[in-house]
Amino acid sequence: MIELIVTAAVALFVAIDPLGVGAVFAGLTEGQDRRERRHLAMRGTVLAAAILLVFALAGEELMAAIGIGLPAVRIAGGILLLLLAIDMVSAPPSGMRTMTPPDSAEADRRHDISVFPLAIPLIAGPGAITVVILFMGQTERDPLGQLVFLAVLVAMLLLTLLVLLFAVEVTRVLGVTGINVLNRMLGILLAALACQFVLDGLAASALFDP
Repeated sequence: MIELIVTAAVALFVAIDPLGVGAVFAGLTEGQDRRERRHLAMRGTVLAAAILLVFALAGEELMAAIGIGLPAVRIAGGILLLLLAIDMVSAPPSGMRTMTPPDSAEADRRHDISVFPLAIPLIAGPGAITVVILFMGQTERDPLGQLVFLAVLVAMLLLTLLVLLFAVEVTRVLGVTGINVLNRMLGILLAALACQFVLDGLAASALFDP
């Protein structure tokens, strides 16, 4: 159970990236007062939580409905997380963890950023959704494990909200360099975890049936 908590916390922290989201949020809300930033942060986090919980509770059923088995989800999810890890370590802006230039341009024109880009794709992005589906599928026969993962998810979302509420101060203290260094370190751990998901998916697939 401790292993599940640690791996889930690392994977969610990397996929959601509270520090990186906080830095983007601070830039997008520059010039707005604290009350308005607090409202945007809370609304965006709640919306992202709703999206992630939907995928946590119904993601596997949705995949099964379109004929995708859990082994395939593990393999594809592992590959996606590996690309995310490579993106973190090498730091090219791919749009998996950051906004693309068109996204940034649209965000700059919006007054309310709580839905886009804060909830989607900054908090509940492809990486976070993938992690949620993979971990819930991995613990499908263990209700306690699923509850533990959901608790870790809620804790990570609360951490993200806390970072958003103090985004300006956190960004000022850590700086861009500090955030990038931490992300690179966590990216290495995510790469190993992604490879494990791929191996688990291959081991559970028909390729290994006698």
